Amino acid sequence: MFPDVLRRMTYGEADTRAKLIDPAIYKRGWSEDHIRREFTAGTIDIIDGKAKRRAYKRTDYVLRLRIGRGTQPVAVAVLEAKAEHLAADHGLQQAKGYAEARRLNVPFVFASNGHLFVEFDSTTGITSPARPLTDFPSPDDLRARYEAAKGFSLDDEAAKPLLAPYPRGEATRRYYQDAAIRAVFEKLAKCERENTPKRALLSLATGAGKTFIAVNMLRRVDEAGQLGRALFLCDRDELRENGYSAFHSVFGADAAKVYRKADGENNAKNARIHIATYQTLGVDSEENDASFLTEMYPENYFSHIIIDECHRSAWGKWSQVLLRNPDAAQIGLTATPRQLKSDENTEESRQDQEITANNIRYFGEPVYEYTLVQGMEDGYLAACQIQIGRVNIDDTGLTLDQVYALTPRDATTGQPISRDQLKAMYEKRDFDNILQLPDRVDAMCRDLFKFLIETGTPEQKTIIFCARDRHADQVATTMGNLYAKWCQENNVERRPNYAFKCTAAGGSDELAELRGSTRSHFVACTVDLLTTGVDVPCIRNIVFFKYVKSPISFYQMIGRGARLDIPSNKLMFRVYDYTNATRLFGEEFITATRREPNKPGADGGDGTLPPEPTAIITVQGVEVKITDAGQMIVTNVDGKAVPVCIEEYKQRVAEQLVAQAPTIDEFRKLWVDRQTREQLMDGLPAHGRSALVVRELDKMESYDLYDVLGELAYGLNPLTRYYRVGAFNYKHMDWLASLPAPTKNVIGALVNQFAMAGTEGLENKEVFKTPEVIKAGGLSALKQGGDPKRLLQETKWRVFAG
Repeated sequence: MFPDVLRRMTYGEADTRAKLIDPAIYKRGWSEDHIRREFTAGTIDIIDGKAKRRAYKRTDYVLRLRIGRGTQPVAVAVLEAKAEHLAADHGLQQAKGYAEARRLNVPFVFASNGHLFVEFDSTTGITSPARPLTDFPSPDDLRARYEAAKGFSLDDEAAKPLLAPYPRGEATRRYYQDAAIRAVFEKLAKCERENTPKRALLSLATGAGKTFIAVNMLRRVDEAGQLGRALFLCDRDELRENGYSAFHSVFGADAAKVYRKADGENNAKNARIHIATYQTLGVDSEENDASFLTEMYPENYFSHIIIDECHRSAWGKWSQVLLRNPDAAQIGLTATPRQLKSDENTEESRQDQEITANNIRYFGEPVYEYTLVQGMEDGYLAACQIQIGRVNIDDTGLTLDQVYALTPRDATTGQPISRDQLKAMYEKRDFDNILQLPDRVDAMCRDLFKFLIETGTPEQKTIIFCARDRHADQVATTMGNLYAKWCQENNVERRPNYAFKCTAAGGSDELAELRGSTRSHFVACTVDLLTTGVDVPCIRNIVFFKYVKSPISFYQMIGRGARLDIPSNKLMFRVYDYTNATRLFGEEFITATRREPNKPGADGGDGTLPPEPTAIITVQGVEVKITDAGQMIVTNVDGKAVPVCIEEYKQRVAEQLVAQAPTIDEFRKLWVDRQTREQLMDGLPAHGRSALVVRELDKMESYDLYDVLGELAYGLNPLTRYYRVGAFNYKHMDWLASLPAPTKNVIGALVNQFAMAGTEGLENKEVFKTPEVIKAGGLSALKQGGDPKRLLQETKWRVFAG
């Protein structure tokens, strides 16, 4: 006789998970409460110049340790499932990729075909031979190995922040943000155990949410009872304003901006979270005596210090803050890759390398990295298309005689430059910095303006990086003249303030219009004011008229375009490079983003304009706007109907759910009782209809709302209704075996009603009149096992039990 596995058709990947892997690892102690399926937003491809988002990607299993009730599970492993007929290690390389990229920040990687499994231990680099799934490590096994690898115990006082739950539920965070926060807490717990300085460095691309990470780190430290006073230090006023807004939304009046009030007092005197700039502390230069810092803050005043954008400043700027608080947990945030492109031999590049080296020398190697490339691959950052400028004056080069024939002028005084002066200063990269060549500026502006027209309209939000203030003035004037002429020739209404200078010397007060206006302020001509600290998601074009020698500055400039902007339908941005600045990307970036040849005129600016007509549909009575960029839901915000993106909508649902049921256990308890479940649902946006909206938009019609909401707020691994029925039969076989056979049969028939109609199917007053339940023996058979009401409640509880 052939074994059963050979007599039947082999299982595909989904059935392998449901019928082989799940029962096996459940027996080893891995319940639903230990498992999460992390997902990404979905890669954005650029095809024929237009951006299209792929479907999101999920990991099969992220295995998490749950230490006590009401705590945040801690991810320790990833398990990749493959179809039954494939070798057990078939999915290992895919799963190892997650760990090698450190995206999930887990030490153990498994792959299985439902019969055998193999393991890769990233702490040792060893891959195990295939073993039976019955030998799969239990949660206790992996906990012991995790603690040994990380150098601390989850029972340690210093590990408590790891176990503190997200205050607004798990829907508020992305997988890499959770991984980054865990990495910091793991490092600090290890430092505490080893009695070494508590320091950690995070490297995350611009737009990845460093402020979100900072806020949630400190909130979880506070939940663990370990937050004294914290300092969030940045180097620009706008970063301070953004930081204050984020911290205030979570900590309320406990968060305050640092500055000297009219009476001489520190505005943040009574706060627990102090948001400051180098300037307000008086540490903005190495020569400064840090008078405000020493006057207002005694030594070891802070328990936690976070240095935002620590790549922006040499050690001298923030060293005094850290050295005066040696006992504090000190965390550096940077958007700069750990390894910059190394073939640049310029003074700026060498300074960048020194800043990076100082960061690593003080904080240590980054505990977690999330690069620009990874953000684009995951779909959390806009895709990028590079267009090399078509002006060849720089590529071909100009002789000294050719430059002199163009009547060069000093960029500051406007005075003609003599031949001898020109000979002393002549170098290609000095164009528009020391020298001023009007013909060159005009040619580059005309070429750029033509590109904007070819991609839809010149009225695209654009940042042009210029060499200096005077250059920015000239570019703004030239672009404005080209626009005025185009409007006149095409009988188009001319918008005001089309192009404007935005530098430290002027124009910074117009940033709000660049960010928010759709009818003015389209082209910002800057030098370095917009390099960092300015969040303008609607920017569709980054233009280099300026030679860039600093890799750090370059990545910051590119970051201005990398943010998604769903309301304006922006999924991609373009880089127009007239100075070979994109050489600083390195080969990894250029080959990592999929790009197709551009067809001029096929789209509008970011690959999605001119916009296709917006479709508006109604789901459960809620208006949903469908665009290429994503889904917008019209919801109530402060009493007004406002369209929000689906991600924000989900966060609102999760936040209100967690406010009523802080843990998965409390949620499950409320769910199995009809009355408390109805109260719970009524407390959600749109009186519970929001849950139905999310289910339909996420195409989860085969899932009970319990799973939809459980995944949204608590990271529950969602199971379809039919999946839950199958799991019920093997998870509770001992309980079922303890019941009289007629009772067991009726319960089986009742659970099948859940498969068809969900929770309401078990509570339907007519359920005992259904043919299947009648055939199984009906109410009289159920009574043989005891009180029918108690048995029904017990059955419901077990259907949802982890």
